[in-house]
Amino acid sequence: MTGPVLRVTRRTFIGTTAAALAAPAVFGQTKPRVVVIGGGPGGATCARYLAKDSGGALDVTLVEPNARYTTCFFSNLYLGGFRDFDSLVHGYDGLAAAGVTIAATTAEGVDRDTRRVTLGSGDVLEYDRLVISPGIDFRDGSVPGWSLANAEVMPHAWKAGPQTKLLKSMVESMRQGGTFCMVAPPNPYRCPPGPYERVSMIAHLLTQTNPTARILILDPKDKYSKQALFEEGWQTHYPGMIEWLGPDMGGGAVEVRPATMEVVIDGEAEKVDVCNVIPAQIAGRIAEIAGLCDETGWVPVDPLSMASRVDAGVFVVGDASAQGDMPKSAFSANSQAKVAAMKIRGELTGSRVFPAKYTNTCWSLIAPKDGVKVGASYEPTPEKIASVESFISQPGEPAELRRATYEESLGWYQGITADIFG
Repeated sequence: MTGPVLRVTRRTFIGTTAAALAAPAVFGQTKPRVVVIGGGPGGATCARYLAKDSGGALDVTLVEPNARYTTCFFSNLYLGGFRDFDSLVHGYDGLAAAGVTIAATTAEGVDRDTRRVTLGSGDVLEYDRLVISPGIDFRDGSVPGWSLANAEVMPHAWKAGPQTKLLKSMVESMRQGGTFCMVAPPNPYRCPPGPYERVSMIAHLLTQTNPTARILILDPKDKYSKQALFEEGWQTHYPGMIEWLGPDMGGGAVEVRPATMEVVIDGEAEKVDVCNVIPAQIAGRIAEIAGLCDETGWVPVDPLSMASRVDAGVFVVGDASAQGDMPKSAFSANSQAKVAAMKIRGELTGSRVFPAKYTNTCWSLIAPKDGVKVGASYEPTPEKIASVESFISQPGEPAELRRATYEESLGWYQGITADIFG
């Protein structure tokens, strides 16, 4: 269900009249117009910084159908029992207070020739610059036997919200001694350490409620992010519970059968109790509709600014972008959005544009107070955003350091959600 386009400022709330809603309209403004599609870490950050830093010189509209955003980052901690669900949910009042118009509807089409975005409400937004931050969609057929139609039986929970709650309820309802199976995604995908943190959190939950349960990971990759750290942690905290099968052991040739709750590994069917299928991923659909994706399904961008390589008037930030070495993470999206906002503001208002710099850190919780991290700083080159300095937690670190890393992640979540949503 979609709503009207609304203008909300610190002082006023102006509704669209019934007559205006009765027919499609084209919205034009005297100030330069920026339309931002997608209200996640990339889009919301970009919209808020554009409005805030331009001091009202830009007309900024965020197109986002959901009134509240549930963060995929830290949702694994909800699965493990470390956070309640409401702590993951954030609204857009802070963006509205900064002067952003919230268009509570979907973006259905982009005409880059006329610089117009068609909305699900029937309205049309004209833009001088467009920012697309749609996150991910799933690649059809990447896991034989699975489609979005099966997500209520074998949830992906890779877009946080009802799927996250569903997955947790399934784990909590598992029979004693049952099997939780994860089908892990191929590269590239949202949050490289995420599947393995999820396994850690589900293992923690099962040790409390179902200690004889088994976890099976079927993985098409022969290695994964923070592998040594996760494997050390699993051996320490959950010995004998978790089995990882890479491609050499059949993890890359998997079929699922939702109707019978089976996974087929190298032609042999195995019954499981819960199956979390995380499919291969591509850029959110509106990026394809806009004609921005290449053959990989992602959007190539200019490392200096996050502008599309096929249209300098369109910027793509966050998971949907193919930018180089940065992982697809909330931290990356937030960092990229600030670079794009600065560039757009400079082009439209003449403000100063500083050289682009990017940063990222990904924290993962393995067990209570056992946190690890990986991260880097990045700079643009002509070809890509390149890592210039990196760090990662090390096996065998003292408990005090791991505890401090976990506490650092809690502070980061509080800080970045405030930065994104105001």
